[in-house]
Amino acid sequence: MAALPSSARCVVIGAGIVGNSLAYHLAELGWTDIVQIDKGPLPNPGGSTGHASNFIFPVDHSREFADITLDSVRQYKELGVFTESGGFECARTEERMEELRRRMSSAKAWGIPAELVTPEQVAEKVPFLDKDVIIGAAWFPTVGVVDSLRAGTIMRERAVEKGALTTVPNVEVTGMRVENGRITAVETDQGTIEAETVVIACGVWSPKIARMAGARIPLTPAVHQMISVGPCEVLAERPGEITFPIIRDMDTFCYERQHGSDMEVGSYAHRAILWDPEDIPSIEQSKLSPTEMPFTEDDFDPQLEQALELMPELLGDERAEIRYAINGLLSLTPDGYPILGETPEVKGLWSAAAVWIKEGPGTARAVAEWMTHGNPEIDLGHSDIARFYDFQRTRAHVKARTSEAFNKTYGIVHPGEQWSSNRNVRLAPMHASQKDLGAVFYEAAGWERPHWYESNAGLVEKFGPEQTMPREHEWDKRWWSPVINAEHLQMRETAGLIDLSAFAIFDVVGPKALEAVQRIIVAQADVRIGRVVYTPVLDETGGFRSDLTVMRLAHDHFRVVTGGAHGMADKKWFADRMPEDGGAVVVDHTSGWTTMGVWGPKAREILSAVTDADMSHEGFPFGTCREIEVGALSVLASRISYVGEYGWELYVPMEAGAALWARLLEAGTPLGMIPVGIGVYGTTGRIEKGYRAYGYELDTERTLVETGMSRAKWKDADFIGKDAVLAQADEAPKAVLCSLTVDDHTSASGTKRYMLGGEPILTRSGETLTDGHGHHPYVTTAGSAPSLGKHVLMAFLPPEQAVVGTELAVSYMEELYPVTVAAADATPLFDPSNDCIRGRA
Repeated sequence: MAALPSSARCVVIGAGIVGNSLAYHLAELGWTDIVQIDKGPLPNPGGSTGHASNFIFPVDHSREFADITLDSVRQYKELGVFTESGGFECARTEERMEELRRRMSSAKAWGIPAELVTPEQVAEKVPFLDKDVIIGAAWFPTVGVVDSLRAGTIMRERAVEKGALTTVPNVEVTGMRVENGRITAVETDQGTIEAETVVIACGVWSPKIARMAGARIPLTPAVHQMISVGPCEVLAERPGEITFPIIRDMDTFCYERQHGSDMEVGSYAHRAILWDPEDIPSIEQSKLSPTEMPFTEDDFDPQLEQALELMPELLGDERAEIRYAINGLLSLTPDGYPILGETPEVKGLWSAAAVWIKEGPGTARAVAEWMTHGNPEIDLGHSDIARFYDFQRTRAHVKARTSEAFNKTYGIVHPGEQWSSNRNVRLAPMHASQKDLGAVFYEAAGWERPHWYESNAGLVEKFGPEQTMPREHEWDKRWWSPVINAEHLQMRETAGLIDLSAFAIFDVVGPKALEAVQRIIVAQADVRIGRVVYTPVLDETGGFRSDLTVMRLAHDHFRVVTGGAHGMADKKWFADRMPEDGGAVVVDHTSGWTTMGVWGPKAREILSAVTDADMSHEGFPFGTCREIEVGALSVLASRISYVGEYGWELYVPMEAGAALWARLLEAGTPLGMIPVGIGVYGTTGRIEKGYRAYGYELDTERTLVETGMSRAKWKDADFIGKDAVLAQADEAPKAVLCSLTVDDHTSASGTKRYMLGGEPILTRSGETLTDGHGHHPYVTTAGSAPSLGKHVLMAFLPPEQAVVGTELAVSYMEELYPVTVAAADATPLFDPSNDCIRGRA
């Protein structure tokens, strides 16, 4: 092996599947002078790659995960290290069968072969499984196993052969050198390597290495138990490593995977066993490897009994024994997604952490593209390291969430399911009032946000079932209430007061503030003081990085307001693009301001009751902002609407929030105003208006043309993505964002069902549709449109189907429901002329 160089263009720390794949893909993209180091020997340096069970099930409810996994499988196949065995997810309960039906929807949406099968069909392929233990299963023919060590070796060797990579094993990182906020060198027990780019791709050790540079990678090492039982006669009779399909016994949170003459049994059912990276033993101290901990038998005993139920003859064979048993360490994050991208704290220091075998090569390719071009082909928005707030990066938060999440690995997780751990971290100043009003709190970026108010339950009877559309099926109404629809209707009738404290707020200030903002946003930033603009933010390919609002507060002062979930990533995007000479800077005010919205026909009357300011349409036009006085409170009022009603967003310092909230309730309640939850703001209000949302309809793979957000005229000033946008404007869209209404909700059982999002859109006869990108249409947002009395779905359709009146179908829980295209552009289904926003009262 080579000696440690004194300098490199890029240092990759880690020689597991991620580090090896990343070095290869950087080399393929033209990088040279790459140095890869690892504390262990090659080809198995002792990380999670060396003990993983190495099987891949491609279906996931997350499109990001599915896309990355499919790309990884493609790469494994090209390397010749993938064996397709097929796999079953088995159900012991009807609740699990319903979840498998949902997985069929995701499979169809992502274009993955899958079908539901009977216990007898499972037993045909896996004769040693007791079919009487299960009631059904899902069959995924493209499931397989990969030799991840061999894959990594091939990739590493290819990068070396290109002359781009030097690999040095048995090197311990002892420190990181950072100067002026930028990484400059990696210190090791064999010397120091100067480098302008460093990638931390060392799995469970990643937080420890990041801390050496003053950065944080919020993951925790966690135990996954696995045993290997053998030799099993029926397995030994077959050639090769695997010939029988892999079994996931989903209701016991276990899997059974053939490995030659042995059967591996793994568990996600035991208690969460978390480690600190600093406590992982060294190579010298480890009996097997640093990530293969001593087996804790008591934790596994219940799962072994359940595995014996499923495969009694095989696992109960007296000639077989447990030949290998470990508590293997893997990486868990507080939200379940990998941690990818340049760290917010240190320029040039990248993270490629918390990536499992099934996502390794695909993730590495995307990160390499990100490092090279500034944007990957596959959208990685959910995995961006910049997404975390400070509290989410604490060990307490990471351990609380991962302890809760571990047993959800094979769990049935509802799309609206809320975390129970580490709650009440960020409370709006009006939180006590909201509790008194019966708020049902959901969490957003740590904030406790009312999703609806039980104090409004009486409105359900007022508006009746035809308008509030109550849901019959438990799954459809879980984490939902008809009170949401009732609040929506009352807001449209009078007014609603909505807590928007979860917004992320930051300012761009300085003599070059206009120049900086103009370069970043699509909309014209050179507007008069007091203007508010809604604008997309694009990358160089014309894909969406965000959508947000910008207020010009002074000639050198712009305020950016964006969604809380993606707020910190937006802040980093802006901060990274400030002038190098310091002529403009980003200042975070998220914790300094609270926001609330007042919308509805009586919004102007309510605001006029608490301020002497002119709140008329002429005196306070749409898309403007200014300071108003509400008693002794100075309030920044912004006339903008995300719910399609006349009204304002109101910003006050955090300490004044409770007083403003109380004053608005006092003035508004006699006029019929009610507190309204985020169920209206985030779903019903916006879906009636066809408003797009980042992370749903908007991502880096979508264009302004496809989303119906293109413009007839573009500003003269240059902005990021402008060249791509101009080119896209001359091309026919490959997909078109549409709003569809559900024509009939009645299922085969007679129960009315309501889609929740992620379901595939098909022809009326159930045939697959494919757009110009090669993607299959699926529901990006689903929700009630109470003003219309309809359930509305948003989806990107092939242009030939994107025609108003086109009749299609949505597949939900393996049943087809008729839908019709109601809008094929940005025209709202509710109030298409926008009379309400202009002020109908």
